[in-house]
Amino acid sequence: MAKEQIINERKKKIAFPIIARYNCALRYLIEVGLGQQYIMQPRMTKKTLDIGSRYSPDTVCTPFKTTLGSMIEALESGADTLFMVYGICRLGYYGELQEQILRDLGYQFEFINLAEYTTGKTRDYLKELKRLDTKIHPARLTVTVMEFIKMVEYIDEAEAEYYKNCGFELTKGAYRKAINQFWNDMDRAVSKNDIEEGHQRLVDAFHAIPLKKEEPLRVGVIGEYFTVQDDFSNLELEQKLADMGVEVHRWMNFSHRNMHYSGEKNLNVRIHDLCEYEMGPTSTANIWCARDYAERGFDGIIHVKSAGCTPEIDIMPVLQNIGADYKIPILYLTYDSQTSDTGLMTRLEAFYDMLRMRKKVIR
Repeated sequence: MAKEQIINERKKKIAFPIIARYNCALRYLIEVGLGQQYIMQPRMTKKTLDIGSRYSPDTVCTPFKTTLGSMIEALESGADTLFMVYGICRLGYYGELQEQILRDLGYQFEFINLAEYTTGKTRDYLKELKRLDTKIHPARLTVTVMEFIKMVEYIDEAEAEYYKNCGFELTKGAYRKAINQFWNDMDRAVSKNDIEEGHQRLVDAFHAIPLKKEEPLRVGVIGEYFTVQDDFSNLELEQKLADMGVEVHRWMNFSHRNMHYSGEKNLNVRIHDLCEYEMGPTSTANIWCARDYAERGFDGIIHVKSAGCTPEIDIMPVLQNIGADYKIPILYLTYDSQTSDTGLMTRLEAFYDMLRMRKKVIR
């Protein structure tokens, strides 16, 4: 037992900022693939945002504040090594600034900023991972990465199915119970079999839930990568819509944008009349997605962004043209650290009533 304790003490205690629902997959990658300990800080709350806002520049976007607050909570939970994700907007610069803020606050930790390793070459990532374990096994890690990818795909499939149907269940709370069990299964998974069994358990549970769905309102949700996926950051937008009896669709997730992305140039071919140039990290995809929802006869579109998100601000005139051309209503939601749940509900209820009346007139 003493020898086992010594081995455990040598493990790095690693954390990422909370990223939507993907931290259970990151935990699997770190613990199963790298043999290190993953620190799962609490789910983000108002306290997380308040902490991050306290130490952040006023003009940065809200994801900077929430990820900073999440990293502080991870350090307070015992993490000694932090990973920061990267992006091709200002997010790519945030890690360096956040590291300096945390060090100025007196925290001692090792910081791995993935923005410094975006060459696309596997050897550069392996070089960085060897800071965690000099005896890393590339073959074992490769297998675990594939299992990590599969878990992420299952997570995205689960959320898509949940928000599409949970507003129409005959047994109240059945979908929530099923997906909560899935989250628990993913949190505890230590093998490929655990992942597959948890996924199959969810599929069976979803299929067993009776639905009553008659000409539902269909709303497509698009927007800035972080805010549109994270239920805390968008004040549970999708759940609120589902509770109103809306069939909610969201293309933007890790699987679509990071693993099965057709590329900016390919998407530009489809929207060349609307977008002549590449417009940023998620902008081209959101323009394409908005037109796709409009062409498929959706009842409305909601565009989500954090305050000051330049790429998403840039596409708003294009979205207005799509709305006018296809006669589809678009609701624009901007989130910052002061956005209230009450204000959001007021706007959603008004949007819902307008869509419902419009559907009756068109029908």
